[in-house]
Amino acid sequence: MPHAHVRLACIAALIAAAGGARADSRPSHSDLQWLDRVTYGVNSASLAQLQQLGRQDFLEAQLAARDERLPPDVQAQIDAMPISHQSIVDDIATLAAARDKLKSIDDTQAKVEERKVLRRQGILLAVQTQERELLRAVYSPAQLKEQMVWFWLNHFNVFDRKGPEAWLDADYVESAIRPHALGNFRDLVMATLTHPAMLVYLDNARNAAKHHNENYARELMELHTLGVNAGYTQNDVQEMVRILTGTGVALNPREPRLRPDLRALYIRHDGFEFNPARHDFGDKVLLGHSIRGSGFDEVRQAVDLLVAQPACAHFISGELATYFVSDNPPAALVDAMAETFQRTHGDIRAVLRTLFDSPQFTASLGHKFKDPMHYLVSSLRLAYDGDAVPDPRRLVVWLNQQGEGEFGHATPDGYPLVSNAWNSSGQMSARFELARAIGNGDVRLFDGVAMPQVPRLAGPLFARAIKPWLSPATLTALNQARSPLEWNTYLLAAPESNYR
Repeated sequence: MPHAHVRLACIAALIAAAGGARADSRPSHSDLQWLDRVTYGVNSASLAQLQQLGRQDFLEAQLAARDERLPPDVQAQIDAMPISHQSIVDDIATLAAARDKLKSIDDTQAKVEERKVLRRQGILLAVQTQERELLRAVYSPAQLKEQMVWFWLNHFNVFDRKGPEAWLDADYVESAIRPHALGNFRDLVMATLTHPAMLVYLDNARNAAKHHNENYARELMELHTLGVNAGYTQNDVQEMVRILTGTGVALNPREPRLRPDLRALYIRHDGFEFNPARHDFGDKVLLGHSIRGSGFDEVRQAVDLLVAQPACAHFISGELATYFVSDNPPAALVDAMAETFQRTHGDIRAVLRTLFDSPQFTASLGHKFKDPMHYLVSSLRLAYDGDAVPDPRRLVVWLNQQGEGEFGHATPDGYPLVSNAWNSSGQMSARFELARAIGNGDVRLFDGVAMPQVPRLAGPLFARAIKPWLSPATLTALNQARSPLEWNTYLLAAPESNYR
């Protein structure tokens, strides 16, 4: 990988090509804060691109997310993971075969041991999925998309320790979240609604005519689309339950036997199943609109109705503004984003453009406290600056230790987006230990894989872009550090490193 002086030379060449700016020109404090918000955190490559393109073109490049290439050694780490070569159909078939094997075992102790093997296989899949997402967050040039992938995974939360979830989550990210992270909100809702991970997690796989389960119907309205106190009634929830009957998961490799008149209405793909024999075909009234009983088309009509509501536009805009701007985002900003949402029929890119172009966003720079995910990724981007971490498993451990592990939130509301959930004294103590581990390269914890040296945070990127904007207190602490490890720890734990 290129050394620091090579990277600095690349930066200088890019800046010069952009218009003859001096190679040692310093970015403004505002530019650094802006970059720290639009991306997961400053590194040499993102800073060079910003200075080459300027804010507006940089933002448009991020909204387009055309370049998602990872460094070759990072891509090699992902390619070596079994989840990179398995489909959800394969995983479901493997899980079904394992469950059949369990049923055939009569010996109690042997059955316990076989369950342990199956559980370990699920844990391995879950950890690999988290590793892959963290590597992408740290190294992908499509930084805004990576933030939106995390945002939507949190918004449409699933929990990897429920039933077969660990076998489903890798595909949930790949097929339900990633393709729509910067796309159309309605498409995103439908993708999550038809994915086995969501249907298992919120129990809609159990929802059938005359055997209702309202878990998913309620959360679809309350957490995914309309928000709390959006004006819908318990009767609307019950009608949504009826609409969703028969929408479930094909964990059995054999298709059900159906009457000829129902066969044409049966849907099955990638583990998803709509079984018309389990569906309530009565007519429904949702939010005052009649929906004639017709099968899965009722679901499409219901989702169209939900995402077209002004309450949905305002709720999603408010969540985005909370994540990107402040714990209590200005009402004028949320209203402007909601207007864009409705005018563009849920175009996520357009809503984000309204957010980033607003004066409220600019005024908020440097004041948003980083949640653990943002803190970990931004620290790694600064510490390794494009070089690959030797063992991505440590990233998973670190994030779990901070209390925000991916797929680790048991309830469907997802992790909180506000600062008071993450800035307690206990949280800050744990964060200081994380700063120490990253600053040291965590040599002892990389399963015997020794780092070549403690990460050099005190390099050209620090001198040119970060040091000029540090407070006197932080500079004093850095000057009193007695070792490179201590210096790195002080920088990563500084107040400036905890805000974006």
